Formats: sequence, structure tokens, C-alpha cells
Amino acid sequence: METTRSDLTPEHFGPLEAGEKDSERIVGRPVGFWQDSWIRLKKNRGALISLVLIILLFTMAFAVGPLLSRYSPFAQDLTRSYTNPSGEFWFGTDNFGRDMWTRVWAGTRVSLYIALLAALLDLFVGVPFGAISGFLGGRVDGVMQRTIEVLNGIPNLVVAVLAMVVFQPGILTISIAIGLTGWTYMARIVRGKMLQLKEQEFALASRSLGAGRFRLVWKHLIPNSLGPIIISVMFTIPDAIFAESFLSFIGLGIQIPRASLGSLISDGTNEMQFHPYLLWFLTAILCLIMVCFSLFGDGLRDALDPRMRK
Repeated sequence: METTRSDLTPEHFGPLEAGEKDSERIVGRPVGFWQDSWIRLKKNRGALISLVLIILLFTMAFAVGPLLSRYSPFAQDLTRSYTNPSGEFWFGTDNFGRDMWTRVWAGTRVSLYIALLAALLDLFVGVPFGAISGFLGGRVDGVMQRTIEVLNGIPNLVVAVLAMVVFQPGILTISIAIGLTGWTYMARIVRGKMLQLKEQEFALASRSLGAGRFRLVWKHLIPNSLGPIIISVMFTIPDAIFAESFLSFIGLGIQIPRASLGSLISDGTNEMQFHPYLLWFLTAILCLIMVCFSLFGDGLRDALDPRMRK
């Protein structure tokens, strides 16, 4: 029988039983964006293994690796030249009798320095440049984008050659070649996000509550762009390592007696027929660095992209 409004009495109303309350309760702690992204990243075994290997490579290059050998990466001894890998010389020696184990990690340290330089340029040059360009728009945006187009029109190889004319070939030359144009892609990514986000409701609400331009950009728009920013940084790193290796391979980068992966691979190609071990370990580490950063970048993209959530 259907109950009408006139049939309702105070007895029909009362507190819910404990069981009924429990049935409506949300179980578990709320999960935020970054925690959810970390959970998703941990499910990606390739990305997680790549992260562990990246940490291991940094540890070996900057701390542990050189300490495991009593030989300096620059010490020469012709009596032990072209020594095959053994218990004393794990990666063998080169034509000057230098320990390849310590030279490989010294070269890896230089390559990872270039990677960190590219990442810092993206964060401290590309992000502010793109944020200002996209947020202000108009004539300011037009001038800043034409500047990026001019910089992108200059090949890195030409910049490296011109820098070598002014400075000596070395790490400074590579830093200039990468630093001049390495941040432009990040600037375009951030500019696009600014154009997309600055007219959305949360930005208009913040502006209506009195937030200034600086607060709106750095407290609201940039945090909402962190996903693409982090992903872009992770893909910039292997590109910078490859650029350094290429410049050192053709003789425009690190010079003897200093070493980088590119310069060591260049030396190893000349000995590949008779002493292939001079090339095997170097190319293996370079490939490992490139693959790990690429896989980790793919994993971050999947973890931070809301469209990838099922």
C-alpha cells in the first residue's frame, strides 16, 4: 500500500542504524593527483626498472664507480697498453695504458652533466619564457615567438663551430651549443598550456578574487602544467646526451685527456678491429642511458596524462 504525505507520522523518522551508516561510508583515504600518478607509475615495470637504473648510473658516475679502481682516468702507462679486461682492469686499457673503467665513468659523468644542464635550461629558461609569452599574448607573444623561430633556424652544429672559434673545444662549447636553443621546445609547450588554461573557470575565479598576474601564473597555471613540463624534461635529457656524444664524436666537444662517452666512442671506433672491448662497454652504457630515459619518459607520460586513466 502506498504511503501518502498525510499518512506520515513522527514514527516514520529517526536516526539511521549503524549498519546503514557504514553502507554509505567511503572506505580508504582520498588519493590525490600525484599519489595516483605514482601508483600508476609503479604498475609500469619498464618505467620503474628504468628509474632504478638511472639512479644506479648517477651513483656509479658521480660517487661509486671511480672509487672502485685505484687508477686515475688520466694516468698513462705504456707498459700496460691494450690490456684486455681482467680482474685488475675490468674494462681493459687503451693505447696509452689508461684504465678504461675509470675513463668510462668519467665520460658518463660529463654526459650526465650535459643532461642536467639541458633539464635546468628547460626549467629555468623555457618555462618562464613560455609562461610569459602565452599569458600576456598579443604583441609580446608575437615578438617572443619570432625570437624562438630565429633561434630554431640556427643549427646546433653551426653554433658549436662558431663557439669553437671563440673558445677552445670542450665542455663550454657544448654547453653554449645546447644552451642557445635547447629550451625552445619547452617554451612552446608551456606557451600552449598557458593559452589553454588562462581562460578556464578556475583562472577566471582566481582573477575575480583579486589574484595578480604573477600569483595567477605561478600559483595556478604553472602547477596545472607540471605534467607536460616533467614529460618534456625527461625527453629532452636523452636528446642532449646524444647531441653531446655527436659533437664529441666529430671532434667539437670534449678533448683529450678529458673524456666523454662521445669522445671515447670516437677513439674506440679506430680500434674496433683489433680491440673491440674499447667500444663494447661504452656503447652499452650509452644505449642504456638513452633507453632508460626514454622508457621512464613514456611511463611518466602515461602516469601523468589524465586521458590515460581507465
